[in-house]
Amino acid sequence: MKVIISGGGTGGHVYPALAIANALKEIDTKTEILFVGAKGKLEMEKVPKAGYPIKGLWISGFQRKLSIRNLSFPFKLLSSLIKCIGIVGKFKPDVVVGVGGYASGPLLKIATMKGVPALIQEQNSFAGVTNRLLAKSVQKICVAYDGMEKVFPKERIEITGNPVRTDIMNVSGKKAEALKHFGLDPEKKTIFVMGGSLGARSINNAIAAQLDLLKREDVQVLWQAGRLYIEEFTPKVAEFSNVKITAFIDRMDLAYAMADVVVSRAGALSISELCLVGSPTILVPSPNVSEDHQTHNAMALVKEKAAILVKDADAKEFLVKKALKLTEDKEMQSSLSKNIKQLGKPKAAIEIAKAVFDLGTQKQK
Repeated sequence: MKVIISGGGTGGHVYPALAIANALKEIDTKTEILFVGAKGKLEMEKVPKAGYPIKGLWISGFQRKLSIRNLSFPFKLLSSLIKCIGIVGKFKPDVVVGVGGYASGPLLKIATMKGVPALIQEQNSFAGVTNRLLAKSVQKICVAYDGMEKVFPKERIEITGNPVRTDIMNVSGKKAEALKHFGLDPEKKTIFVMGGSLGARSINNAIAAQLDLLKREDVQVLWQAGRLYIEEFTPKVAEFSNVKITAFIDRMDLAYAMADVVVSRAGALSISELCLVGSPTILVPSPNVSEDHQTHNAMALVKEKAAILVKDADAKEFLVKKALKLTEDKEMQSSLSKNIKQLGKPKAAIEIAKAVFDLGTQKQK
């Protein structure tokens, strides 16, 4: 089987794509996989590190407001479509997979025009523009949330959940290792604050604004401030021995393992991981994403009483207070943990991989 996986731009697209690739290899080690991404984006670094070849397209998103950058969009799109003709013609895939992001549009457009079976994977509860445009020309649409028939053809939808990194699948029994890895105190309750690899300014500002509330002997904080903000916020915690600030966390399994409470954005990947590990969670959706999809993601959990929502605009006033209150409420922690874990889909990657093989096998026949 020969498979092209296309898309990326953010970790929320890249890591599920890699999880699907690994699942394809798990089913059949002889599977040939080629990635197609956008030049200069995260996938161009992470995919080769994971051991897979990747081709880069000169492509970016279309700005929804007046912007001089839109002037180059038609040229980038035409360039990418031409390059995709060559990629598809040379690799001759049995099936193509789109995970969302700029690069998946041109690749799947060309592949489906050539009669190659296609599958798209939508991570969010509110579908991205690229996947909405591609939905009519693909055979299978793998989603993580109910109700997606509002935007996708119902007969093509399969609810699989979002694929996540394999090290997240089982964090039980890792707490001692986690505490040692991060240099934290086993006697204290731990709040894990994360805003993504780049960071989240409003979450960082909220923590910094109420640091005085964290001057407690029974609580400690692991604060992933992000690469963009680490220099700005590190001096603010110099006098706090119970607050450990870092730019990036490479062992997310250990961070989840030691957390009594997690504070997070509401990106699809983060939510999928939180559902699997069962962390009592406070979500602060980013208002700066397309079509406010993080709020849609968060509300899907809130409706199931599986997470607490703090609006971005309210974070500075309420976030730390709510996090501390949750550390003291064992009953609420237990309820949130139980409810969020029921939403987890641990076999998502394998289920998507099986759907890919089904499509490819049909073509080969």
